[in-house]
Amino acid sequence: MFLDRDGVLNEKLPEGQYVRTPAELRTLSGAGAAVARLNRAGLRVLVVSNQRDIALGLYSAADVERVHAYLGQQLSADGAHIDAFYFCPHDRLECGCRKPLPGMFEQARTDFPDITAASSVMIGDSLSDIEFGKRLGMATVFIAGGRESRNAGAEDAAALADLRFPSLAEAVQALVDAG
Repeated sequence: MFLDRDGVLNEKLPEGQYVRTPAELRTLSGAGAAVARLNRAGLRVLVVSNQRDIALGLYSAADVERVHAYLGQQLSADGAHIDAFYFCPHDRLECGCRKPLPGMFEQARTDFPDITAASSVMIGDSLSDIEFGKRLGMATVFIAGGRESRNAGAEDAAALADLRFPSLAEAVQALVDAG
């Protein structure tokens, strides 16, 4: 199971603003319980996140790692864990790892060789998330979230996705119940 971070696990800040410190991270209601349910179902949970502001000098890779460690602590309060975090620190058109390109999936396959795209699901709230999953042949789930923090292209992402839900908790309930 591949999850985007901002807007799926934690509150997405307004367009052009990014979570740079643990103090700015607000875990979404139900996210911890949803991840715990995925864990109990025996599914590997991997976070893939574009972090272009590293390339712009607004924060560092170490800052992102601190945010991820804090997010892991927050989720653990609900008995949940993330198996691995992957992020792209590059600006647009500088690499092969920025979603929707497949680089973070390839990194995950290096760490977890049993992963296949055909048996994976990508859950995200942006067009790049859904395109990432589609390009790799994954099932895709769009999380609508709040209108005030949606990315440009959210309507296109919703139309392209295989499934659409208001929250991660509702998506996980449907996916796990479907078996």
